Amino acid sequence: MNAETIVNVPSRRLWIAGILLAILGAVDSAYLLWLKLSGQVAACQGIGDCEAVNSSRYAEMGGIPVALFGLLAYLLILLLFSMELKFPEWQDGLLLATFGIALAGTLYSFYLTYLEIFVLKAICPFCVVSAVIIIVILMISILRLYVAYSSEE
Repeated sequence: MNAETIVNVPSRRLWIAGILLAILGAVDSAYLLWLKLSGQVAACQGIGDCEAVNSSRYAEMGGIPVALFGLLAYLLILLLFSMELKFPEWQDGLLLATFGIALAGTLYSFYLTYLEIFVLKAICPFCVVSAVIIIVILMISILRLYVAYSSEE
């Protein structure tokens, strides 16, 4: 792949969409983390049961809030997207790393959504937003890999 890949229009649009989604995901995760650490009640009354989800034993992993892992994942994705501008020669590795993180995040989000629906029988809209964001970032990362490697032929 060449350094100009990010310059072509489809790739640039996907890159911008990925950046915006990573920022949105980070804000969503930061809000969930703030709720967890402060003990505040989420602003989702009437459209879900954030409290049941965020206060469950599944909201922590090894004593660390799951929302912190989400925040760190989104910030890492944002960093990887940003590094493409500074280090275009690393773009292959950066695209693959973004894909890997998005895939892991999507799989973990599927697990957490399963727990919400079938174990807790409660849905947190903010968690659903995060799940949708990471799935869309995964789709963007797949499209970006396709664009990058199909342009080499």
